[in-house]
Amino acid sequence: MPGAQGVEDSMISPKEPHWKWCLTLLVVLVSAHTDTKVTSSQHMDDFIRVLEQVEDSNPGLEPVNVLRGLRRAAGLRDEFMQHFLGTIREDSTSEAPVIDSNLSDFIGRAMRHKVTERGREEGVVLTADGTTVAMSPVLLGIEAGLVSKTRCRVHGLYSLTLARNLGLSFQRFHSSLLSQRLGPNGCWDDVSSPQVFTLSDKPSFATDALVNGGMDGVILGMEVSAQSQRPLKLSSLLRTYYCHRLDGLDAAPRLISRLRRENFRELARPPLLQRQVVRSLVLQRRLIDHSTMLAQEKEELTAVVREGIKEFVHRYMDCPAIIQRCQWGAAPYRGTPTPLSLPLSFMYIHHTYQPGQPCLTFQQCSADMRSMQRFHQDDRGWDDIGYSFVAGSDGYLYEGRGWHWQGAHTKGYNSKGYGVSFIGDYTSRLPSQQTMELVRDRLASCAVGGGRLVGNFTLYGHRQLVKTSCPGDAFYSEITGWEHFGEVQN
Repeated sequence: MPGAQGVEDSMISPKEPHWKWCLTLLVVLVSAHTDTKVTSSQHMDDFIRVLEQVEDSNPGLEPVNVLRGLRRAAGLRDEFMQHFLGTIREDSTSEAPVIDSNLSDFIGRAMRHKVTERGREEGVVLTADGTTVAMSPVLLGIEAGLVSKTRCRVHGLYSLTLARNLGLSFQRFHSSLLSQRLGPNGCWDDVSSPQVFTLSDKPSFATDALVNGGMDGVILGMEVSAQSQRPLKLSSLLRTYYCHRLDGLDAAPRLISRLRRENFRELARPPLLQRQVVRSLVLQRRLIDHSTMLAQEKEELTAVVREGIKEFVHRYMDCPAIIQRCQWGAAPYRGTPTPLSLPLSFMYIHHTYQPGQPCLTFQQCSADMRSMQRFHQDDRGWDDIGYSFVAGSDGYLYEGRGWHWQGAHTKGYNSKGYGVSFIGDYTSRLPSQQTMELVRDRLASCAVGGGRLVGNFTLYGHRQLVKTSCPGDAFYSEITGWEHFGEVQN
């Protein structure tokens, strides 16, 4: 039910049309003599389409050599990268493809990461699942996996994708040169044709996009190193990972971007990450700064990294990925939000009832969020969408009023707990197991670990506190077996 405060709502609102799973491809390739002009957005679909053009122009070239060509076009070849991946000969067409200058310009923009003085993050792309990734760590991880001589033990994999960025960020935060160790995230100017990605706060050296790209690079690098046969085309590998069309999360293949955090948790344990970060900084000092780190300095560095990894694990491994309001197209809050007094003691479980079907794509889940917000604001007269968070069936949570603002989800109890709703009508069926785990295990653990819920919090179904059938008969029966479920004391 859409944010009901005492009655079962029947939210009937115009449905927004389904968008295609991968956003409309905006790459226009126009041949004029020998030149190729490229007009495109900063979307993963566009990057893959340009990559297909490069592959088609260089038939038979191995994926690792295509990657070297992309790296050469983007100018990514500092001593740190060359230490693990070797040098690229400028005059060699057998080692790297010939790339048209206009395609090369696009590739350079997509791969050269930087944050401008105005807070715009470059070298990042929007993916079909609504997350933003930096391209360079993705491709460096795949290249490391392809050149690896040992299956499942990839030399330099963590250093090239994630560890160096984390280490540099931890160091600068410790030295008070940065205001935060990790993040932030940001917002695209237009998710249908993304061009500019603006960060929501001052940047660290490990923005969310760099971390997403780093995790993907580790996952894909490890995957290609473990395969007995190398992928025939790099574009096919990226398309399979980033553009898979869901029929349901529980039936989804393992290797898709929606399961990034789950897959990364399986590969990377905190002690491993800590060692990799320290090693990367020691190597950075030797290769780039041409100096040796002394034993005492290394010991101090290890302590700094240990603290940073704790925050990293909580933020990107314990917590679920949450699609921000700006990404799903939220209208502004009306009025002045009421802050919550944390930590809270309760979590209340809802279903939306209408929309009645689970959403399986970023586009449809976002449309459902906008539809519910319009109903809550325009029909109910509320300040905002009522829920604190909403669970789609696409592998993501969607930010409603969030961690800090009081919601309008459970009349009489809004100030005491978070209201979490699942998109769909669960009167006679259940959400997917993956979606339920996202809330039951990940969101709850994240809230407790972040000091937003008390450790012994109580979980209630909406119907236990308000006269309603929410969250549906089938779903309510399910949550009675969840840890922290509580009976209301009369």
